Amino acid sequence: MARSSLTLAASVTSALPGAAVVGVAALTENSAGRYDSALVDLDDGRRVVVRAPVDDGAAAEAAAEVRALTVLTSGVRGLLPFRVPTVLGQTPLVGGRAVVADFLPGYRVDPPHLPSGRGAATSLGEAIAAIHALPVSVIRDEGLPARTTRQLRDDIERTVERAVATRRLPPSLDVRWSQALNAEELWRFETTVVLGGAGASSFLFEDFAGEPRVTGVLDWHGLSVGDPAGDFMWLASAPDAADDVFASYLARSVHAPDGLLRERARLYAELEFARWLVHGHETGRSDIVDDAVELLESLAAGVAGDDIVPQDRGDVDDAIALLDRVPGPAGSVVDTSMQTDAYDPAEVSGWFGDDPEDQDEEGPAAGEPTSSGRSASPADTAPLDLGPIRERLDDVGEAERASQAALRRWAVSPTAPTSPQPRRTRSSAT
Repeated sequence: MARSSLTLAASVTSALPGAAVVGVAALTENSAGRYDSALVDLDDGRRVVVRAPVDDGAAAEAAAEVRALTVLTSGVRGLLPFRVPTVLGQTPLVGGRAVVADFLPGYRVDPPHLPSGRGAATSLGEAIAAIHALPVSVIRDEGLPARTTRQLRDDIERTVERAVATRRLPPSLDVRWSQALNAEELWRFETTVVLGGAGASSFLFEDFAGEPRVTGVLDWHGLSVGDPAGDFMWLASAPDAADDVFASYLARSVHAPDGLLRERARLYAELEFARWLVHGHETGRSDIVDDAVELLESLAAGVAGDDIVPQDRGDVDDAIALLDRVPGPAGSVVDTSMQTDAYDPAEVSGWFGDDPEDQDEEGPAAGEPTSSGRSASPADTAPLDLGPIRERLDDVGEAERASQAALRRWAVSPTAPTSPQPRRTRSSAT
């Protein structure tokens, strides 16, 4: 049974002794029904968010979030150009535990409506670069997960093997992913501090002089040392802004050039379909298996003839090309007028299609030059959206959900809106 806003507000006074509630409202956010949430005003002028997980998977995620936010001390937060939620208190509830944190104002922009050019896209790149620049000792010293390149690669290999073992994986995808696993150049990267669970809804924007800027970041439950590419998976569904986000990130990155960052992000995105297949197979859910097979077959058709790591591409040249794409001032102010306090990015679903004319309008085919001067790769030509999978995993309560922070809201979509307008929501919570 869902907890009411009044029940959640009452838990705030227990978590924060001496606090008096003067206002409460339901908090609608992209939690897929896994949390009961409320926005609470206190008599001292503070506005706080209270959330209570509704299942074991969400409880594990909430516990990881609390631990991660504790690791982010004031000194560490001072290194970041945006705000991070602060856990103010916790209290037990019947069937769970409530967590109270400060409320971060701002709006979200869903990926298909993320505009190119200076503003939201460049600010996103800068924000992610700042996270990846944090000292890895912050994570290791506190015992949070820290995985090596070899471990990350081995995990992917096991995922592919488990998908193949179902006997339902399209052979072309087995070949495609195996080639990526065997491409040594793809795995020459420096591990960094990562969000792990980053998605479009993790970033909060506010407008300054008509320009959107990232002012807050949520979803820290996946904080760890890992592959920086994992924090870019969701950009596969933001084709208009992806180049500028990556260019801004590379311009601000303090790490060695990573020319195949985008290709690994694409690989991680595609593997979410494989994980959905494995989950259905191992739980005996034929409906999930059939759904996953349909998605995988559409994916296979969409990437036919392409390699994740093109044979004619150099990683250093690509990094330089992206650095050259840091955009100048936008010609016009971004329209951010569409607002709602209950926007759910999962409502924007992708679609499957194979119309060559649509693909021509979207961008260059693989091997043709893009505006950045490099050859197009699958990352440029086949946007993804895994929303339905994440929501369904939430519904069935997958045991691996808390540790697999890479789950995203995508579905295969070879085309994208040609004139995106930002959509945003004014609610936020940790």
